[in-house]
Amino acid sequence: MRPASTPRLPVTARVFVQRFSSTPRGARLARHLVVHRLDAWGVPYGSALSDTAALLVAELAANAVTHGRVPGRDIEVLLRLDAYTLRIDVSDSRGERRPMVTAVTAAPEAEHGRGLLLVDALADRWGVFDRVPVGKTVRAELDLPPRDQRSRTADDFARE
Repeated sequence: MRPASTPRLPVTARVFVQRFSSTPRGARLARHLVVHRLDAWGVPYGSALSDTAALLVAELAANAVTHGRVPGRDIEVLLRLDAYTLRIDVSDSRGERRPMVTAVTAAPEAEHGRGLLLVDALADRWGVFDRVPVGKTVRAELDLPPRDQRSRTADDFARE
């Protein structure tokens, strides 16, 4: 018999998976479809969660099409929402992991090289994983606020 603990919401995960062309247009479409899917799941456009997810997808997808592009191969975006976490996976077909640039190594006037700093600042957790059979996946996770601190809309999608 399990000891008494804090009651937890039942975990029903919603999952969205889509492949996109490995182009800037594909990255843009990924961002648009993710916020559309979140809205369909009850996370409204313009909410903090939706806006943060849009920024994460925009950065991860842009990195995938810029640095992980393999001609003729798509990128893949996976979105998973349960009662506790929003997980965003962006996968590409390039197997090697490029060195991760930090603000210390990026020149102050550089136009690129700070994207993963945004991911690090916005996500509660993130990492890079090998993808089977080939490639890599960059994952960012956002913890949902405790149930008593959520808006009515957020409660609605967590219970469905």
